[in-house]
Amino acid sequence: MDRHAAAVSKIASAVRGYFERGEPYRIFHGSTNSTRPRPSPGRTAAVDISALRNVISVDASRRVALVEPNVPMDRLVEATLPHGLVPPVVMEFPGITAGGGYAGTAGESSSFRHGFFDDTVSRVEMVLADGEVAEVMPEGERADLFRGAAGAVGTLGVTTLLEVQLMQAKKFVKTTYRRTGSVAEAVEAVREEVRRPENDYVDGILFSKDHGVVITGELTDEKPDGVRPQTFSGAWDPWFYLHAKEKTATPSAESPVDYVPLAEYLFRYDRGGFWVGAAAFRYFKLVPFTRFFRWFLDDFLHTRMMYRALHGSGESARFLVQDIAMPFETAEPFVDYTSSELGIWPLWLCPLKRRGPPTFHPFTTLPEGVAKKEEDMMLNIGVWGWGPADPAQFVQKNRELENKVRELGGMKWLYAHTYYPQEEFWPMYGGRDWYDDLRQKYKATKLPSVWDKVHVDPRAAEGKKRHWLKRQWPIGGLYGIYKSIQSKDYMLHRHAQWKYKGE
Repeated sequence: MDRHAAAVSKIASAVRGYFERGEPYRIFHGSTNSTRPRPSPGRTAAVDISALRNVISVDASRRVALVEPNVPMDRLVEATLPHGLVPPVVMEFPGITAGGGYAGTAGESSSFRHGFFDDTVSRVEMVLADGEVAEVMPEGERADLFRGAAGAVGTLGVTTLLEVQLMQAKKFVKTTYRRTGSVAEAVEAVREEVRRPENDYVDGILFSKDHGVVITGELTDEKPDGVRPQTFSGAWDPWFYLHAKEKTATPSAESPVDYVPLAEYLFRYDRGGFWVGAAAFRYFKLVPFTRFFRWFLDDFLHTRMMYRALHGSGESARFLVQDIAMPFETAEPFVDYTSSELGIWPLWLCPLKRRGPPTFHPFTTLPEGVAKKEEDMMLNIGVWGWGPADPAQFVQKNRELENKVRELGGMKWLYAHTYYPQEEFWPMYGGRDWYDDLRQKYKATKLPSVWDKVHVDPRAAEGKKRHWLKRQWPIGGLYGIYKSIQSKDYMLHRHAQWKYKGE
């Protein structure tokens, strides 16, 4: 803790100096899982917190881990599994950090039971906007800050330490693939599965309107004799979504079952980034999307490397990546809309506990005239795929999507391109008075607001042109690959300790 305390003291001193001088600054984390345009380096001074990347301790008796904000999920799982413990909510991409899960919105396939990631955090150390180092908890005098800062993308202070709750781990996840034949059936199947007490994980994939799969996971230490564990981390292993598609290619009365080692299940979507990695093959055109080439190019097809390549290539400017919280009741018309207007498949389905306002986490509100079936749940629909190449059309499609989401009672995650003007944005979150009161109380009024941080100016985006050289196919893509190689992130998955090594 001495090293941690010294690092936090340095960060607090820097923040205090900027506060006293009234100078703007940004936080440098060292990595990102956002697809928003990155700020140009050098425009604004930065407070570097990239050194805060360690698991300080794991207390098995209290079932908690002390974690610095830049600890990624794979490092956290590697630290807790030797104690027979695991976080209740583990983001499916290994590189997503604990701090990002708290300051952003992180809901995954266990969130129907445990809530968002911040619902599993019991204490946060935070450097406030004036440089004070504060302890923030869900109960007590700063409970308002704890809840307000969750999802507020670092606009109320700098998170420097989190106490993350843990639960008992088991060796395997008994994974069941339930095929569905329509969107309505898939939505209803998700609703049914979250009510089953034996399910620890629930999510789904829609490959088309008439082929979906709802995937449930049950933690277990038992595996039938002679059944080989199914893994997804090896270069020759299947990508998870392709495996689920193949498992359910033919309708059957019996739902197929796998026994997946726990960490392999938690990070099952890493290779291929769900299915977004297939877009790289479409971009390069001449490289066939076959098992051989997925093996041969495996180093480039993990999520850390793909994020580097996406930003380096400039293709994030035309790749539509949106996570939408929808009421179960309006999920089917929303899928009808994305199918007809965007033509993006597959779609991800992930049930979540609904949290009402005030919060910057997405929440749902049923449109007038729609009969209510769910009181406490909502459905995350992941819409990820190519948008129009023309910048103006890309913005238009995003704005149309935002309008449709509001019309159907949903809300977006804020990690992606967000185009709402202020007069639309703040009313969605119950007005800004509650947030401005927090900013005033905790002296954060000089920091950028949530809207300042997430908003993409439609006019600037419409007129934005990538460097002429990057626009020449395949130079932009090759440059993105070069930037990902420079990062050496491929070494992280090559040497990951969470991978299943057999019994």
